Amino acid sequence: MITKVRDSFNRQEFMSFLGAELVASEEGMCEIRIPYNKSLTQQHGYFHAGVVGTLADNAAGYAAYSLMAEDSSVLTVEYKLNLLSPAEGDYLHCRSNVIKRGRTLSVCRSEVFGVTAKSEKLCAIAQVTLIELANTADNDNKGKS
Repeated sequence: MITKVRDSFNRQEFMSFLGAELVASEEGMCEIRIPYNKSLTQQHGYFHAGVVGTLADNAAGYAAYSLMAEDSSVLTVEYKLNLLSPAEGDYLHCRSNVIKRGRTLSVCRSEVFGVTAKSEKLCAIAQVTLIELANTADNDNKGKS
């Protein structure tokens, strides 16, 4: 597992709040999962689309970040999420890979699966564009007061 990815992930309070786990991180790839929790569902009991989108975005961010310079940080520029089926299961598992890395922008593809002991069903795909913030430490805490 890439250390800078793990360290950055561990600083994300929101992912901790969701119960997310960094499963794997290699150059150009990241996997994250979130266990089922009723508080993360919508009115029909499926994982909320906001959780699905967060998972797809976060995994893509770390897939891209894994290829960036040590003194860089990453931010999402945009993403498109296609919800293919209800997000249900014991947990959601996202796999993201870098499709194209440019000088400052990277494009990633994320696939989100609903997983049970017996099955794994693709429930969403996303295309995510991310920007490398050169010479910007990942732990700058810009948003804190």
